[in-house]
Amino acid sequence: MQRKSLDMTRSPVDGTSSERGPLFRSRALLLFGATGDLARRMLLPSLFNLHHEGLLPADFEILATARSSLNDDAFRLFASTAIRAVIPVERLAESAINDFLRKLRYVRTDVSDTTDCVNLAAALRADQRQNLAIFLSTAPQLFEQTISGLRHAGLASTQTRVGLEKPLGTDLQSSRFINDAVMRVFAEENIFRIDHYLGKETVQNLLALRFGNSLFEPLWNSSGIDHIQITIAETVGLEGRTAYFDQSGVLRDMVQNHMLQLLALIAMEPPTHFNATAVRDEKVKVLRSLRPFDHESVLRDTVIGQYVSGTIGNGVVPGYVDELDKASITETFVALKVHIDNWRWRGVPFYLRTGKRMPARRSEIFVQFKPVPHSIFEERGSALSANKLVLRLQPEEYVRLLVMTKEPGLDREGVLLRELPLDLSLTTAFSGRRRIAYERLLLDLIEGDSTLFVRRDEVEAQWRWIDAIRAGWMRTGMFPEPYAAGTWGPSAALALIARDDASWHALNT
Repeated sequence: MQRKSLDMTRSPVDGTSSERGPLFRSRALLLFGATGDLARRMLLPSLFNLHHEGLLPADFEILATARSSLNDDAFRLFASTAIRAVIPVERLAESAINDFLRKLRYVRTDVSDTTDCVNLAAALRADQRQNLAIFLSTAPQLFEQTISGLRHAGLASTQTRVGLEKPLGTDLQSSRFINDAVMRVFAEENIFRIDHYLGKETVQNLLALRFGNSLFEPLWNSSGIDHIQITIAETVGLEGRTAYFDQSGVLRDMVQNHMLQLLALIAMEPPTHFNATAVRDEKVKVLRSLRPFDHESVLRDTVIGQYVSGTIGNGVVPGYVDELDKASITETFVALKVHIDNWRWRGVPFYLRTGKRMPARRSEIFVQFKPVPHSIFEERGSALSANKLVLRLQPEEYVRLLVMTKEPGLDREGVLLRELPLDLSLTTAFSGRRRIAYERLLLDLIEGDSTLFVRRDEVEAQWRWIDAIRAGWMRTGMFPEPYAAGTWGPSAALALIARDDASWHALNT
């Protein structure tokens, strides 16, 4: 899609228009949780990259805040260390780092102390307070208190945007509680709910692939597609997230947000425009069309597992309960067979799987097309394979279409056909570096483009569906099946898809 010039404006009503471009840019970013893990690994390096490429306003400032007792110099040292750990050395000119660090200031804040919140507001200029972007990289249980402190300090103007990092609750009820608290102070169009998967280039490329090419859209339905798989596989275990993950499990940690957002983008109808309202309207239709699980289908079409000790690479890793150091029935793997009850997708199964301690770190979308209705090559000794489309999200980023082609030769012993890939590697096809997903999301927050953020009705539709699955597990007494670390989950996950004469796409390439 050709990028439009940035002089187009959004509607003042919903913050969007059919053209991409800001109504206004924020003059400052207020970053809560600035000394946390996410800020260190993702947010500060992303902001440095945006500044280094001239994408932030010249007078833009970043006011960092947390409960740690730091001054400006100490936080700048923290930020410098974080940047140097992530950014390639060829981009680390001292002048660039020092120029960025001058944009950083730090104010210690305890959000439960109204005086601290007032002092935080006083650290901003008047024009910044009225034109502010806020990023809450804090625990969700602090959202209500933080939002209340912002309102008390006068930092909730109609031109203030607030970005909320997941998780937004643990179920529908807690999600509504959080959203109600935020919406008592901020209008929906000023709330930016973050799912960092939507900032990945390959995820955005899915829209270009579907709606920018006449080749795919006519086949993107039950007439042309046999089934679709979505896989997010991690090699890591708890990795310091012990308390959070054991209360959450992989269904709430990965499926409720990342996987359902990918599913919505794959399955949605063409939006009328490429803007926040139109795109999110179509996504929520998909999420509301997800077939709920009943007693029978939750037993038949869901698989849950928990890893035990095994081997990944050349090393032996402990089991989940060994890492946790206590008994637990939390699932670290889930596989689902999902149906979307609408005209486009009637009869097309979507298979979702995600888990920890898998053999490889992979995230991809796999589309299995239906075979040609009649093979003219069968009597000449060749079998056909149906076309396949692979969208790899990580660690590599590519689009691969598998098609049938004839092997060279005189065909005296028959026509020999072979499946070969047509590859589009985003790494090699486009010059420049691979961006951190948060770069796009932070810039969109600052500029006010909410297309790649999640609306409240989407979040609630996701939770409603997820809650029904968890309730089904409890009613039926389902417990996670053990699987060895370094494998692709319980054997029941293979049976889930094998019953439909299909198999999981191999991820070892």
